[in-house]
Amino acid sequence: MKRYLLLVLLAFAFGPLTAQVLDPVKVSHTVKVVSDTEVDLQITAIMEEGWHIYTVHPKEGSFVIFTEVNIPKSKNYQLVGPLKETKPKKEYDPQFEETLEYHEKKGVFTQRIKVLSTTDFKLTAEFVYQVCNDRTCLTPVYDELEFKIKGAPKSSQAKIDPTLKTDEQKAADDAPVQASDIEPGTDPEKEAIDYAYKGEDTTSYEGDEVEADDEDVELGNEKEEAKSLWAIFFLCLGGGFAALLTPCVFPMVPMTVSFFTKQSKSKSAGIRNAIIYSICIILVYVILSAPFHIFESVSPSILNEVSTNVPLNIFFFVVFIVFAISFFGAFEITLPSSWINKADKASDRGGLIGIFFMSVTLVLVSFSCTGPLLGALLGSVLSTDGGPTALSVGMAGFGFGLALPFGLFAAFPSWLNSIPKSGGWLNSVKVVLGFLELALAFKFLSNADLVLQMGLLQREVFLAIWIGVFTALTFYLFGAFRMPHDSPVDKLSVPRMFFGLISLIFTIYLIPGLWGAPLKVISGFPPPSFYSESPNGLTQASSVPSASEDIPDGADPEHCPEGLNCFHDFETGLAYAKKVNKPILLDFTGWACVNCRKMEAQVWSDPKVLNILRNDVVLISLYVDERKDLAKEDQYKSRVTGRTINTVGKKWSDFQLEHFESNSQPQYIFLGHDSMKPLNGSTAYDPDIDLYVRWLEQGVKRFKKQASKK
Repeated sequence: MKRYLLLVLLAFAFGPLTAQVLDPVKVSHTVKVVSDTEVDLQITAIMEEGWHIYTVHPKEGSFVIFTEVNIPKSKNYQLVGPLKETKPKKEYDPQFEETLEYHEKKGVFTQRIKVLSTTDFKLTAEFVYQVCNDRTCLTPVYDELEFKIKGAPKSSQAKIDPTLKTDEQKAADDAPVQASDIEPGTDPEKEAIDYAYKGEDTTSYEGDEVEADDEDVELGNEKEEAKSLWAIFFLCLGGGFAALLTPCVFPMVPMTVSFFTKQSKSKSAGIRNAIIYSICIILVYVILSAPFHIFESVSPSILNEVSTNVPLNIFFFVVFIVFAISFFGAFEITLPSSWINKADKASDRGGLIGIFFMSVTLVLVSFSCTGPLLGALLGSVLSTDGGPTALSVGMAGFGFGLALPFGLFAAFPSWLNSIPKSGGWLNSVKVVLGFLELALAFKFLSNADLVLQMGLLQREVFLAIWIGVFTALTFYLFGAFRMPHDSPVDKLSVPRMFFGLISLIFTIYLIPGLWGAPLKVISGFPPPSFYSESPNGLTQASSVPSASEDIPDGADPEHCPEGLNCFHDFETGLAYAKKVNKPILLDFTGWACVNCRKMEAQVWSDPKVLNILRNDVVLISLYVDERKDLAKEDQYKSRVTGRTINTVGKKWSDFQLEHFESNSQPQYIFLGHDSMKPLNGSTAYDPDIDLYVRWLEQGVKRFKKQASKK
């Protein structure tokens, strides 16, 4: 059992890292005149040291993204011969375990065309490449390059020469029509959808002017990430303070401070050593988050895999139940005594090394109290999709809350006289934490149920469990019963009565949720309102405007927030958006995403936001943790990670990673119909309703502006 507990602690210490944006390739393009009727389209790629892009000649069976220059067919010109490139370097690539041809430092790609038009025209070519070094490959790039071509003189006007067609061109004539080939007035829905889905950007928005008032509407992800990290830090800081009040830690404060003040040669030395000790405690907890910073480079979507993994969530549920029972006093959870003895022995060395191992000893000795609490806090951090950065911040906050008293009491030893003596109240704190562990355990079980869509723990059942847990906590705090290691309660203390009232008020607040109340205070923890036995509440009374009676084909209002007609498939939603001529609001979400539920309950429910979502956009909600298997013929290898995409959730996660270089949820993006280029950037979790409304209005406005130019 002890071995498994260590694995649990380490499991909560991991999460993914926000990737740095790299741009090691500079691309330029030009037109070189060969004759009156022929020109060369030349593309030059300059790579930074250590980076390379691959040849234009694909190798069968390879996972490499080979370079492409895609030129649409037109009556204005005709391709002459195949695409040419400077001589590539040929070498065995240990990363892909195959011999590959690639360009390093510089690569030049040339396509000759015969000019058929007598008037000047513009040709837009797509330059596709993936840049790699000896450690990693970046997301494939789709560059649109515009060439300005002068018309051929009338005296030498060329005609189409069918003999110039290469084998590749002849094969292209028989291939399905691409979006760039669509003539005005036609509507080949399937081809356009497939083209957009693959990320081909057929519309250049360069030169679009944005009004000054539009530029002010920014829901910057960096700002929101910073706010989220601060929230995580303070949440875990509070957890560290709470851990201080447990029987495993609290008695060690005066003992440790006394040790430093007595063993040090001077008061200043004692203070210095105690501060170093506090810093080492923080460092120990931060080190526990290090492994996932490494794991993220293996799989950018590792956080989704951890937080939505069904067996892992069920395992966490069981472990949290065990932790809760332990806090109630049934048994004690401890780490192997040999670990503690070795750390304690190492602390006798003295100096900085000795102080560091003293902090390690504290972490190990206090594990029976801090482990479950730390697990609960970091389990919540995992649900925020903040990555290992957020996990490290959370660990630092918890360590800081736990370590701060040691530094303060060392600086002001007289304060020790004012702190309460150890006693039965410490066990009461432990029992209260046990009730909180019990409540949070069902969040993990809910995650597993939501991902599997089994309907075992729907909203009403989840709330009923929480109401039961917090009712029992209320009775406990008011002294209605005692747990095994509790001291007799002769009279109710003021703090205990105060916390009892908080528990009672919270319990009363939860009860209307059974009848459909939104419960915004805990939004994100219970299952969403549409995942319930009675989506409109037990009384069947709708608390939101009803969805349109005309439900579009493919829409799923029964599984969408606020009864919206959202789509769960990109192609289907795109086709409908074209039909009704509305912009797409792409919503990358997850069944187990806490912040997604908070946005839906706190922001989307607002009448102003709901009106825009219902009437002005086509909402496409893509669940990245959907476990439904893809048909065999639809499974494929990811061009970003090289991994097999075999479920619907992996498909949308890969889609998000490839086109928007992001793997966090929620992420909201406005799109037009012919491009994967966001209309006004993207945003994530932001509870500011007015700012979100302005962002929505800006996206709708830009879509209408671009549509009017076509």
